[in-house]
Amino acid sequence: MTQTQSTARRAFIRHTAGVPIAVARVDGGAARARQSVNVSEGGLSFLSDDEIPIGTVIEVRIDTVDPPFKAHGRVVWTMPEGECWCLGVQFLDAADAFRVRMVEQVCAIDRYRQQVETDEGRALTPAEAAQEWIGKYAGRFPGK
Repeated sequence: MTQTQSTARRAFIRHTAGVPIAVARVDGGAARARQSVNVSEGGLSFLSDDEIPIGTVIEVRIDTVDPPFKAHGRVVWTMPEGECWCLGVQFLDAADAFRVRMVEQVCAIDRYRQQVETDEGRALTPAEAAQEWIGKYAGRFPGK
């Protein structure tokens, strides 16, 4: 990884995401399911079976929210990670970067709701889960 790539990786605070995404090259190719690793103000990173060259424009979709999230981004760094590649993507539109952080929060709240039901046997409505999650974890979600 070059110094420029390293700087690009540290330009924004990153948050562990674990959000299921679909990724497709804009210049062609089928969308492939992936798991995001980190989300930041500027973009996200994800694991891929294959390396996508730096500079490639991709479409990122998150279908687990309504309406589904869709945005274009550019691969800005790649790094081998075990048997696969970790790729860093910078969104082309600043509004998309903000929107994906909101999607990340919605997914985190839903995971919290499911975890509470599994661990504590409490069935929360989405609104109740959001209220509890915000009280416990929103402070760990800095942003502008």
